Amino acid sequence: MKSSFAEYALLFKALSDETRLRIFSMLSDEERCACDILEEVNITQPTLSYHMKMLCDCGLANSRKDGQWVKYTVNRERVKQLEEFLEELPQFEKSREKKK
Repeated sequence: MKSSFAEYALLFKALSDETRLRIFSMLSDEERCACDILEEVNITQPTLSYHMKMLCDCGLANSRKDGQWVKYTVNRERVKQLEEFLEELPQFEKSREKKK
């Protein structure tokens, strides 16, 4: 495994909240402005900032400033790493069982 379990736990923690999961799903289609996310998810600006900080801090989302707004996208490379982790997980467990 390229990364630690603790690192992946942060990804799962970020996705374990219903609002963040919904935002992440919205970002999977295209880049979204914070104003669009606010409108669609119906949350306050401070709440959106909190959720986006969690998604960006763990690397699942990227942000860029565009005028007065911030635009967000899914970090495809990070999603690919998560997919690889999930695919390798059964093999990792099997190798641990053989060592017992």
